[in-house]
Amino acid sequence: MTSLFPALTSDPGDLVALRFGDRSLTYAQLAAAAGAVGDRVRGAAGVPPQERSRERVRVAVWATPSLETAVGVVGALLAGVAAVPLNPKSGEKELGHILSDSAPTAVLAAPGDELPPAVRDFARVDVDVRATGTIPDDRTAGDLDPALVVYTSGTTGPPKGAVLPRRAVAATLDALADAWQWTGDDVLVHGLPLFHVHGLVLGVLGPLRRGGSVRHLGRFDTEGVARELNAGATMLFGVPTMYHRIAQALSSEPELAAALGRARLLVSGSAALPVHDHERITAATGRRVIERYGMTETLMNTSVRADGEPRAGTVGVPLPGVELRLVEEDGAPITSYDGETVGEIQVRGPNLFTGYLNRPDATTAAFTADGWFRTGDMAVRDPDGYVRIVGRKATDLIKSGGYKIGAGEIENALLEHPGVREAAVTGEPDADLGERIVAWIVPEDPEKPPSAAELADHVAGRLAPHKRPRVVHHLDALPRNDMGKIVKRALSHD
Repeated sequence: MTSLFPALTSDPGDLVALRFGDRSLTYAQLAAAAGAVGDRVRGAAGVPPQERSRERVRVAVWATPSLETAVGVVGALLAGVAAVPLNPKSGEKELGHILSDSAPTAVLAAPGDELPPAVRDFARVDVDVRATGTIPDDRTAGDLDPALVVYTSGTTGPPKGAVLPRRAVAATLDALADAWQWTGDDVLVHGLPLFHVHGLVLGVLGPLRRGGSVRHLGRFDTEGVARELNAGATMLFGVPTMYHRIAQALSSEPELAAALGRARLLVSGSAALPVHDHERITAATGRRVIERYGMTETLMNTSVRADGEPRAGTVGVPLPGVELRLVEEDGAPITSYDGETVGEIQVRGPNLFTGYLNRPDATTAAFTADGWFRTGDMAVRDPDGYVRIVGRKATDLIKSGGYKIGAGEIENALLEHPGVREAAVTGEPDADLGERIVAWIVPEDPEKPPSAAELADHVAGRLAPHKRPRVVHHLDALPRNDMGKIVKRALSHD
């Protein structure tokens, strides 16, 4: 296959490839440092030089938001070694499981990073971003050779390692380049963590594959976003919590609104962006945030296109090369899309993982007999192909009074109420309805929260009477994970 990063392996120049705070590397410097990492990780594996290109090994990466993480991952990929990103916030038990399961030959880290006990039993390789080494020719690697092993969140058991081949990384990034008109002239700014596919694959490897630049904020803040967009950045990637903070800040930070108005592309992912945040940002900046849909196992499946209609509340259309269908509970494909019928998303394409590491049983269960991956996400699809996610099959599909209801659309309706700051919707058993709809609300004014009857009428007026919440709980905050997704299993009906 071709190189994952042609700008690094052909003729790297003086364009800045990576910038984290006040530290940066040009393409030439990154190529040299990545080559040095490749030499060290292959050496740590104990593989003779003449056999290294054929040896499949894995290295873990202590994935802090730093130059070292980016250099470590790129170095491993150029050397044909799979990288296993580690979340520095993971607990000892989770880290122990991931390291035992993936069995890395070494752990890459920034010099001076203090690693927890679970990591210290493995050979450590400090990443020197100013080192120089020989750039290997990664074109000798195969399409299906592992590039990354990214562990899922472990919501239904210990985290599983999704093995992402080089083909999947290339296919997703090239499909997004087509959808977003992404070129080497683009400068991306974001503050995403680097242990998930959003921040690492899209946010770091994406610009490098295009031959462009990435500026990482280290830690997200609206001042940093405005500064970088005013200084020539053309694209912003974020998750809904980040865009929510942006929406809240726009009225008091006119320079932020002006900066966002200059951006070529604003992209939100990892969870649904509430419609009211879409509207507030558009009203203040004149720019539409576009959404895309992906998973650890599939990388990116759909997106609103840069040249398409930025329809709030949807994740756009399937990306080039991706097949997508909705199926009924019995697995029968839905053949006519009306924007109302809810089904589970299944996908096929070169963007998919090859399996769960050491879990052939889980891999088999994840696919249909004819090769479709069962995402577990529920959606409706408009006649013109646009997809709207309504929730997860396990936690967000509510069967009430004979209807299949997606929690996501009710959450969006609740967020349109001026008295609601945050909202989550779940189902609980009901002797009459099968399940009743339960709303979990963070009110704008804790002293004067909206009543259950008020919210029920609000939802019924926007959607349909059978979608109104029957029970309302008030909370100080909703439980969220590192990517801003609501952790619904932490919401108790007791």
